Amino acid sequence: MGDEVRVLHRLRIEEGDTGLGDPMAPNVGVVVDVETTGLSATDDVIIELAMRRFRWDDAGRITNVGRRWCWLEDPARPISDEIAKLTGLNDGMLAGQEIDEGAARRILSSATVCIAHNASFDRRRVEARLELEGLPWACSCAEIPWRDFGFDGRSLGYLLVQSGFYNGAHRASDDVDSTIALLAQEVAPGRTALAEMVERSFADTWIVRAKGAAFELKDALKARGYRWDGDRKVWWLEVADRTPEEWWLAGNVYAMSANPKALGPEWVRISNRERWLN
Repeated sequence: MGDEVRVLHRLRIEEGDTGLGDPMAPNVGVVVDVETTGLSATDDVIIELAMRRFRWDDAGRITNVGRRWCWLEDPARPISDEIAKLTGLNDGMLAGQEIDEGAARRILSSATVCIAHNASFDRRRVEARLELEGLPWACSCAEIPWRDFGFDGRSLGYLLVQSGFYNGAHRASDDVDSTIALLAQEVAPGRTALAEMVERSFADTWIVRAKGAAFELKDALKARGYRWDGDRKVWWLEVADRTPEEWWLAGNVYAMSANPKALGPEWVRISNRERWLN
């Protein structure tokens, strides 16, 4: 039965030294997760905010883990049955609750990098709620090539199971701990998932906007990975290496035969202080 049975252990992230490296290592990560009343960035609001600090060394090893921080917040309207089932929260639990804005701001502002498993979702909502901007962010979902290391999928719970653990209900603090556990995983000899993510997060990338691309090229742009920006009315893509994309655009979008309505694309250099805002 050995190959037919997988043993999963209940995840427990203990506070304090991990026994790996210097517990006062200089790098500080803050993992963040939110639960909200829905998916809209403009109409829905945060009902739970959780975060936890940790220190890591230059080898990418987590050396010390801080305490759990978690706040509920009253959305001033009933939450839906769907959100109640998903989060385990209800109107009674949220009534009169409020995020400690000062504490949350201090914790986030102390970070070398703020981390979320879906940073494009969490960053905008957290920074808007706490009136913060310009913090460095990383995404443990998108900035770690999980498939290259033998994992299937990128959802938090599924990655955790493949690492040999399970966690509790879908609450923000549990998701924070799950993310820390995944970051600590050794995905290659002497190489942690955290090291992979940090390397990518702190490398600048480029946002390219295919201004003036002919409508007929939408399928080719989608196949290339471009996404439609409804506000700017333009197809865009984030790339790590500018040169190959310049060649592809020159041959496929801005060649005379492609009937472009602009001379070329728009390029914007992006650091982790601007990333995950789209």
